[in-house]
Amino acid sequence: MHTNEVDFASRDRVSWTTTIAFSVFHVLAVVALFNTTWQAVVVAAALHWVCIGWGIGLGYHRLHTHRSYKTPKLVEYFFAICGTLTLQGGPVFWTALHRIHHQNSDKPGDPHTPRDGKWWSHFLWTIFGEELHGDTEVLGKYAPDLMKEPFYRVLTKWHWVPLVVMGLTLLAIGGWSWLLWGVFLRVVVGLHCTWLVNSATHLWGRRRFETTDDSKNSWWVALLTFGEGWHNNHHAYPTSARHGMTWRELDLSWIQIRLMQWVGLAWDVQAPTASQIADKTISLESAA
Repeated sequence: MHTNEVDFASRDRVSWTTTIAFSVFHVLAVVALFNTTWQAVVVAAALHWVCIGWGIGLGYHRLHTHRSYKTPKLVEYFFAICGTLTLQGGPVFWTALHRIHHQNSDKPGDPHTPRDGKWWSHFLWTIFGEELHGDTEVLGKYAPDLMKEPFYRVLTKWHWVPLVVMGLTLLAIGGWSWLLWGVFLRVVVGLHCTWLVNSATHLWGRRRFETTDDSKNSWWVALLTFGEGWHNNHHAYPTSARHGMTWRELDLSWIQIRLMQWVGLAWDVQAPTASQIADKTISLESAA
């Protein structure tokens, strides 16, 4: 029986379901390298954009967790389905986890702070503790807005179904190479890209804003994650839909949100003004 509090720092219980799943995916990701076709590579690259760019960046993170913009409900639901294709749990789970991270960033209670260890922050935190990926009862209190909608409760409980359907579809259309690249290798790459935001951007980079945590800006993590690597900017303005605060900070997710706004698919888009950024910027960016 679950308690109302979740101790994400607990290392006395291994989540065997997660451990086995991640192990199988990593092994088959290596197998994919020996079953390479150019079509499979294109499929994997396109799905990385859809699943990490739309599912995590535009969906789980900037929309579902921080509500930094609004979009039609069908688009919001579509982004949530894309998010489930990353093997990072359902929308209630992901949203709750990330909100807990912001509440306790680099303090006791942060699920994945590097202060508990570099490898802990990158992936070890995922294989310890309770198996809550499909649990809405425990984590629902951190995402009450999503819990109001049956769609999110059901999608969180059955978050693995869209990925299974995708895998069977890819196998039917393109054979084993499409399945290995489009699911297993693509998911593993996407997991590590997302985990780099938890680990690398709290360890190395530059700080524009004097936040109370260790968040830093990392251009190379931003390239891998469509803009999520401008992490110090994000922690300074968590509800901002824009993470790259200058033209030099490429933020592909922000560009897509602006395009959505232009065609009427996004509104109430939150972003700090130039004067707000200038007022809050520390006098000299410090290297980590």
